[in-house]
Amino acid sequence: MGELLRKSRKVDVCVVGGGLAGTFAAIAAARHGAKVVLMQDRPMLGGNASSEIRMWVSGAGSRVRNLQETGIMEEVLLENMHRNPTRNFSVWDSILYEKVKNEKNIELLLNCACCFAECEGNVIKNVTGFQLTTYTWQRVEADTFIDCSGDSILAELVDAEYMVGRESKDTFGEKWALDVADKKTMGMSLMIQAHETDHKCDFIAPDWAYKFTTDEEMKFKPHDCLDRIETNFYWIELGGEVDSIHDTEEVRDELIKIAYGVWDHIKNYGDHGADNWELDFIGFLPGKRESRRYVGDYVLTQQDVESGRQFEDEVAYGGWQIDNHLPGGFAMSGAGEGHLQKKRLTEPYGIPLRSLYSKNVENLMFAGRNISASHIAFATVRVMATCGIMGQAVGTAAALMSKYGMTARQLAKEKIGELQDVLMEDDCFLPGFKRKMSSLCNENTLSADWGDASVLLNGTERKIWGNDNGYWGMCNRAITYTFDEKKHITEFRLIVDSDLDREYTDGNPAVLNISATLFRRVDYNYTSFGFPKCMLKAFRIEALDDDGEWKTVYETDNNYQRMIRKPLDVNTTAIRLIPVNTYFSEELGVATYGSAQAHIFAFEVR
Repeated sequence: MGELLRKSRKVDVCVVGGGLAGTFAAIAAARHGAKVVLMQDRPMLGGNASSEIRMWVSGAGSRVRNLQETGIMEEVLLENMHRNPTRNFSVWDSILYEKVKNEKNIELLLNCACCFAECEGNVIKNVTGFQLTTYTWQRVEADTFIDCSGDSILAELVDAEYMVGRESKDTFGEKWALDVADKKTMGMSLMIQAHETDHKCDFIAPDWAYKFTTDEEMKFKPHDCLDRIETNFYWIELGGEVDSIHDTEEVRDELIKIAYGVWDHIKNYGDHGADNWELDFIGFLPGKRESRRYVGDYVLTQQDVESGRQFEDEVAYGGWQIDNHLPGGFAMSGAGEGHLQKKRLTEPYGIPLRSLYSKNVENLMFAGRNISASHIAFATVRVMATCGIMGQAVGTAAALMSKYGMTARQLAKEKIGELQDVLMEDDCFLPGFKRKMSSLCNENTLSADWGDASVLLNGTERKIWGNDNGYWGMCNRAITYTFDEKKHITEFRLIVDSDLDREYTDGNPAVLNISATLFRRVDYNYTSFGFPKCMLKAFRIEALDDDGEWKTVYETDNNYQRMIRKPLDVNTTAIRLIPVNTYFSEELGVATYGSAQAHIFAFEVR
C-alpha cells in the first residue's frame, strides 16, 4: 500500500455501498445499537436515486395499491416532500446525507472504493477501501459485512458464490427462463432532465453525438416524454450484451452519444413540441440494473413472485411488476415495447432472510440489486424502494446478530420472530403478519370520545386488501387508555395516515413519491408539489396526574411523519391522545394539512 496514509477501525457492522439499500442498512443497524461504518465509493448517497443519476424511487406501491413501502423509506420520502417541494435533487442528496450523519453510531466514508478483503476460512475479517479525496487507505474490521454495492464487490474478494446472467428453464423451472442459459443481463441507462421555458431554446448537438433524423433511426423508442410527466428516457440503455461491470466505461461512452443524439432528435427533427424546452442534465454515470447476484440459502424465483408467496422468515416484500429489460437495449425496436418483458403482479410477495445472506461466507449479508434471486425474479426485486426495505431488514438483522453473537443463518432459525417484531415496530410492513401490541393496550383499557377506536389494536397499520384499518378521529376528541392501577409509561407510538397511495396531494400523483421530477412544464405549473393533506399535523399527549387533572406530556403543531415514537417518563392511571385544530376555514377546523378528520392507524403506550 506504499507510503499513503492508513487508518483502521473495529466496528460491529460494515456496510459497503451507499445506495438506498446500504444507507438504510446502516441507519437501521445504528439505531439498534450497532457500531457501523458505511463505505460509499461516490461523493453522495442514494445510488441510482442520487443527483448523479436521477432515477426516481419506485417500488411495490408504484404498481399495486396500498403497498407503498414504509419504515425508513417513507421517513425519508416524507422528509423530502416536506422540505423539498420542488423535488430538487441536490436537496434530496442532503436529506440522505444528514440522515446518516445524524446517527452517532455511523462513521461515513464517502469517496471510498472497497478494494481488498481478508478472510479466515469462510469468515471475512476486514475490508480496505481507497478514499480518493484524502488519498488514504481505510481499513474496517467488523463482525458482519453487508454488501449493498449493487455490483457485489465483495463476491470476488471473498470467494462468495454468485450468479451472472439468465438461467435456463432447467435451473429453477421458470416459464420465462431461456432454453439455454447465457451471461447476458439487463442494461444500464443515462437519464435526461429538462424543463419548459416561456421562450424558444435552440440546441446544437456535439459533433460526436449520434444522429437520429427519423424515428426509425431511433429504433421507434417511445419519446413522448415531454407530454407524459410520469415517464422518462429509461430506454437509453446498453450494456446487457457485454460485461456489465468491466465494460462500463465503454458502455457509458456509447450512452452519452445516444443521449445527446436523442435530445437532438427531439429538438431538431420532427415536431415534438420541444421548441421552448431547455436541457438541464445528461448523466455521465449510467444507472445500472443488473450485474452479479449472490447465492444465499434460498434463491427467489419467478414462481415465488408470481404466486405472492409468503415465507416464515419473511423480512421484506416486493410488488413491482416483472420488468425484464432485454439485453439488446437501445439496439432493439421499441415498437410495442418489444425491448421489454413485463407482467404485472396483483399481490405482494415475501422476501426471506435466507435470500439476504451468503450461502458460503458466514458473516456476509447483502441487500439491493444483488440479492439471491433468479434473473426473472430479480426483474421485480431490483427497484429502489424494494431495495431500501431489504436494506432496513438486513441492517436490523445485523444489529440483532451483534446483540446475540449469532450468524445470519442462526438468526433465521432461532430469532426470526424477534427480527420480524422489531421490523414491524419500526413501521416495516410484512404481508401476512400482524404487529404485537403492548400489554397495556387492549379493548378493556381503550376508549374514545367519538366513534369506535378498537381498530387501533388490530396490528395492521395501513389500508390493505379492502380494509381501512384506521380510526377516523375528530379534532379535540380524545383517545384514552385507562388502567386499573398506576402504570409507568416510558413511550408512546403513533402511526398516522401519510397517504401511501399519494391520492390527496397537490400536483401529479404519479411523481409525488420520487426524489425529483424529470420534467416541469409551464402549462402544468409543476414548480412545487404539495404535502399529504391527510397527515396529522398537530396533537398532544396528556396524562392524568394524582390530582385528577390532565397534564400535557408531549405536544407538537408541526408533525410531518407517519410514525411518531417518543420517550415518556410518567406514572399515571390514564393517558390520552388529542388531535388539535390548527387550520380553520369556513367549512372545517382540522388537525391535518387539509383533511377534515385525523386518520390514525395505531396509538400505543408502553
